[in-house]
Amino acid sequence: MYHIFLVEDDRELALELKKQLENCGHQVTVVRDFHRVTEEITAAEPHLVLMDIMLPYQNGYYWAAELRKSSTVPIVFLSSASDGMNIVMAINMGGDDFIAKPVDAMVLGAKVQAILRRSYEIGEKANTMAFSGAVFNINNSTVTYGTDTIELSKNEFRILLTLLENRGKIVSRDTLMMRLWHDDCYVEENTLTVNVTRLRKKLEEHGLTDVILTKPGQGYIIS
Repeated sequence: MYHIFLVEDDRELALELKKQLENCGHQVTVVRDFHRVTEEITAAEPHLVLMDIMLPYQNGYYWAAELRKSSTVPIVFLSSASDGMNIVMAINMGGDDFIAKPVDAMVLGAKVQAILRRSYEIGEKANTMAFSGAVFNINNSTVTYGTDTIELSKNEFRILLTLLENRGKIVSRDTLMMRLWHDDCYVEENTLTVNVTRLRKKLEEHGLTDVILTKPGQGYIIS
């Protein structure tokens, strides 16, 4: 299940889009305060943002630009003004795609699914994996979050890679220990705890909190 954040001021349309997306199996959160759009999105940590262009107080371009200062979450713009200039503007302002109003349910579902798949399911082929608004760079063992680049040790890299490969699933401690030390039968189990703690602390120092969750007696999971 993917989490989608919807920024749409037409309440009736917002509820209809929410229903359509939930029918596709997604979790949907609708913005509540149009003064605090960026804060609500950041708190929700969605996998994708659907952003109307014409909004109260500030338009969708403004909020997309604000969001891009700290997040790489995919953004799809919604607008009844589907001329070429608006589409180009949407992409230039950090958008990943554009859907014209009135929104066709099949087009909405197909575009959302394509972007989610490109961003999260086949990211390994592009040597990057997105999570919690950050990008995990497999080629150089780093995490990019906003303007920060976080360097990972060999073990931190292997832990994060294993958890992201099993996103949404609990990864047992035994599985992680085999992934890290498959050629060493004499590693103390506490060593894994130390490595996970170091990785968590490193991510938290750059604002990535509550990324790796502990499931007592079971293992770890990327939420």
